Amino acid sequence: MNTLEGTSIEQPPACTHCVFGLIVTGKGERDFLSSLFRQLMERAGCSFRVIGFIGQRSPITSPTRQLHMVGTGKIIPDKDAQQIGLPARSFLIRSPCHFVILLDDVEHARRPVVSLVFQRYRLALDTILPPAARPKAAVHFFANMLEAYYFAHSAAVNQALGTTVLQADHNGDVELIGHPKNEIKQLFSGFDERDHGALIVPTLELDHILDNPNTCAYLRSLMCWCVRQLRANCPVWDPNLEQCFQLQAGVREQLTDNQ
Repeated sequence: MNTLEGTSIEQPPACTHCVFGLIVTGKGERDFLSSLFRQLMERAGCSFRVIGFIGQRSPITSPTRQLHMVGTGKIIPDKDAQQIGLPARSFLIRSPCHFVILLDDVEHARRPVVSLVFQRYRLALDTILPPAARPKAAVHFFANMLEAYYFAHSAAVNQALGTTVLQADHNGDVELIGHPKNEIKQLFSGFDERDHGALIVPTLELDHILDNPNTCAYLRSLMCWCVRQLRANCPVWDPNLEQCFQLQAGVREQLTDNQ
């Protein structure tokens, strides 16, 4: 059985191309999320591709289910091992230049339990991955969902849809909008998250969305993690990336930033 045990993570190889494998919970993200990261792909020797679609997970709070897991000697549910841990491990062992990001939505109703959701995902990775590989996999969130970031780049949305849907960029933190998808639907009749998202996401500019250092803590933490991996592992990258996205001065989400 192939493992990453013994692989030198502390002294990374000179990668010429890093690949971030995305495990996503939304169908739209499965179809077009990779294009969101094109500014990184243009400035560094890296690419993003979706390697898994798992559907959203909730915290395991049922006493009956917890007792069942304990009784069967399981640390994590079988489906978490099969759909999260094993695919992540399989992707990481293919190359020392591979990394894994599991991406879910926080959503307004799930904010009170987001730390428990994070723990479930993180446990699935840490249970299956050998210790040396765990720092190469991370759990991150869109808040409250991917559509929130449309409101931070109105010009891109209007151009993609061919009409003026948003009058201006949102005045405030888009990660605090209660239900961005519904907001878009009210403004644009017939909005389809997959069909129209496929038009919008490739036009979004992350440096524009993250230009305000006081907003988008979850998204900035995700970008910080990616840039840290590139800086440590890939010499083919633009060092000016560290000056983008307000990485130094901007707010970051503590829950996901410490990975």
